[in-house]
Amino acid sequence: MNILEETKYIMNKYDVHPNKRLGQNFLFDEQSLQTIASEVTSKDTVIEIGPGLGTLTAILAEKASKVIAVELDGKMVSILKERFKLYNNVQIIQDDILNVDIDKIAPKAKIVANLPYYITTSIITKLLNTNIKDITILIQKEVAERICANPGTKKAGAITYFVKYYADSEIVANVPKEYFIPSPEVESSIVKITKRNKKAVEVNNEKLFFDIIKINFMQRRKTILNSLSSIIEKDMLKNILKECKIEESVRGENLSLEQFAMITNLFDKINNG
Repeated sequence: MNILEETKYIMNKYDVHPNKRLGQNFLFDEQSLQTIASEVTSKDTVIEIGPGLGTLTAILAEKASKVIAVELDGKMVSILKERFKLYNNVQIIQDDILNVDIDKIAPKAKIVANLPYYITTSIITKLLNTNIKDITILIQKEVAERICANPGTKKAGAITYFVKYYADSEIVANVPKEYFIPSPEVESSIVKITKRNKKAVEVNNEKLFFDIIKINFMQRRKTILNSLSSIIEKDMLKNILKECKIEESVRGENLSLEQFAMITNLFDKINNG
């Protein structure tokens, strides 16, 4: 029985109807699943987010020392408990991953996830604020391209700068929508995120740093002077930009991570001077 047949069998056996609200789309392509699990070794503890029917869980359980599967849907939890009841290295937790203390349950784990599109950014934000170093996620292709874009380029967004601040990222494979049940409306990509030991730039006020970036990208068509004048008094902002050697007419979407850090540190210094 191949994975597609297995997926259909489990869905029929348990009368499963994918929950659109939870973004459930079941991947059945073996090559894609193996790619997601490719860096897992027998020494690893893996936290799997959103295991669904357990297709990827089964592959991880054969490779890892331990698999902690975090699933929100109660029906899926019942299926997982039945499917893996004879496995001594699979732990199933019914919860929203956003409510789970990841550092507490497995601080040195690797993360593997097929993320619902509607909550991708929130989960990535949470993961990068843990001690987890290695993250492999399957996400919407457009979001993957934004995450892995270079700051200052057309595809970059606020999430680009957030991820680059903490980690290196790369798209390792693309996954056609036909490889899912049901087929989503968009293509997907597998992204590898590796957290750095040292953050990309030094900022004195991280909250301010990310607020400045977020505000800029909420008004990305405006110049940096106009987009940031909502939180920094315009004359002060002009002086900050001058000291940073940044033209007032440039759009914030064209700035580097380092330039946003300079703006943040100067503004923070003035405020606390």
